[in-house]
Amino acid sequence: MKSRVIVGRMLLVGLMCRAGVPVVAQSVPDAAHTSTAIAESSQPTGPADGKAAVSAPSIGSLFGDLRHDVRRLPTRTNGIWLGAAGALALAVHSRDATLTRKAVASDGLDTLVEGGSFVGGGLVQAGAAFGTYALGRLTKHPNLAIVGADMVRGQILNTVLTQGTKIAVDRRRPDGSRFSFPSGHSSATFTTATVLQRHFGSKAGVPAYVMATYVAASRLHDNKHYLSDVIFGAGIGIVSGRAVTVGRGANTFAFGPLLTPRGVGVALTRMESH
Repeated sequence: MKSRVIVGRMLLVGLMCRAGVPVVAQSVPDAAHTSTAIAESSQPTGPADGKAAVSAPSIGSLFGDLRHDVRRLPTRTNGIWLGAAGALALAVHSRDATLTRKAVASDGLDTLVEGGSFVGGGLVQAGAAFGTYALGRLTKHPNLAIVGADMVRGQILNTVLTQGTKIAVDRRRPDGSRFSFPSGHSSATFTTATVLQRHFGSKAGVPAYVMATYVAASRLHDNKHYLSDVIFGAGIGIVSGRAVTVGRGANTFAFGPLLTPRGVGVALTRMESH
């Protein structure tokens, strides 16, 4: 029972699609900002646009286009996402130590989240990003290369934001080591999930967000992070993924806080574009 309660909390914190939940704040892109950002970008339209001719991004663009991504970060929508993550992290902060102790002591979680730390590691996430880009180039599938390029740039941007915050905050981990806040495993996997959702919609996004939540739960059980660490890490990952995918995808999401007797979270409602 104890392990089910903990997993339930983590699944609530995971940003998963849920229909029919009242929307408190709607994620609506700033049209003027988006059009300007797309005009500045040297990248072609993503896989959602099958009519436009596309070409694979160059290796140089993986780093050269980062300056555009940085300019896309300070938007109203990204501010809402990061603000929501910060508010949720603050809300659970007082229970951080208790929840981590319960997660570490849970025998059920030991089996359930085994392997999560490996999946969320930098080598796996960066390897998947560079591998997707390389595969698209080698097989002459430019749309796949575009997804890979967005994943690569998302991981680079996320690493800068996450590591910078870690150094600035310098919070002690539950095991006594340094740099607990925010969780890098969580931010990396939520970056990947956001890029996939923006390109392919909920069919890829929901499983990717579930996997990111699984990784976040493993960090509590491994005694490496607190719940507030993984929540804010998820927020950084989402805004990183959004910054590198301006103009991608056909769906937007509305979101709002979700409160239950056993936890807090964020509920998403998919909004079809017409």
